[in-house]
Amino acid sequence: MGFFDSEIVQEEAKKLFQDYQSLVELGSSYGKFDREGKLMYIEQMEAIMDRYKVFMKRFELSEDFSAQMTVEQLKTQLGQFGMTPQQMFDQMALTLARMKSEIEK
Repeated sequence: MGFFDSEIVQEEAKKLFQDYQSLVELGSSYGKFDREGKLMYIEQMEAIMDRYKVFMKRFELSEDFSAQMTVEQLKTQLGQFGMTPQQMFDQMALTLARMKSEIEK
């Protein structure tokens, strides 16, 4: 069975994408959130980034050709912006940390 044939992988990918999309849509109102709402939003975004890291690690560790191609495609796409997957995660963490520090001001 291939990596993407797994019902668990498909369900997790779907849930991760839906959760991320919902947060992105919610984020359009971020400026209207009160302090607690902003903190909750940031915490939820951090949790999604953690889930995404784990999901991507599964791709990297898989010997499945499709999983490996997905990793290579991501590296290629990010490489066009001069970035690696790790740098992408680091940048997101930095952005979320900055958002948190802005709330504390």
